[in-house]
Amino acid sequence: MIQELIAAERRELAVVLDDLPPAAWTAPTLCAGWRVAEVVAHMTMPFRFSTGRFVRELAKSGGRFNAMADRVARRETAELSREALIASLRDNADHPWRPPGGGAEGALSHDVIHGLDITTALELDRRVPLERLEVVFAAMKPKQVKYFGTELSGVALRADDLDWSYGTGTPLTGAAQDLLLVLCNRRLPAGRLRGAPSTRFTMA
Repeated sequence: MIQELIAAERRELAVVLDDLPPAAWTAPTLCAGWRVAEVVAHMTMPFRFSTGRFVRELAKSGGRFNAMADRVARRETAELSREALIASLRDNADHPWRPPGGGAEGALSHDVIHGLDITTALELDRRVPLERLEVVFAAMKPKQVKYFGTELSGVALRADDLDWSYGTGTPLTGAAQDLLLVLCNRRLPAGRLRGAPSTRFTMA
């Protein structure tokens, strides 16, 4: 079932990317320092890398995954065309890649979050189906939130389109997909969140 959700997410996002004007390919995303091109290169990297190649690239970056991911995304953006990257996402919709220790839920989370990094930054009217968000939230544990470095002390996230909440404190309300980005330590465009803490999680 989750693989079907993954495949649908990849196919739908590929359509969104294909419909973007070429200039949008170089637009910034919610991933700091990455344009749309780098995010798509990162999302599709697992489809091009064997385990051995991944290990070698990681070693080149001294075992630092974030440094490796950034270096590879920038390199592949320079080497691969927009059309090739979109095709990689679309043609690998059924690819069984799983992030280490993340399982199928981790793969879905990876695609949903990075897709939102693009569509939210571009302020596109794309809503991730709630059934996919439910799977992502169910798999999101405190250690993942800690990994993202999100500071949520004193804040209670409350989705207004899904029966989901996280934390205790002053309510911060918004669409489930926007609150997922808050959990992932992204800053959102103004007007998407409601509540006293909203300025903490909004772009200046």
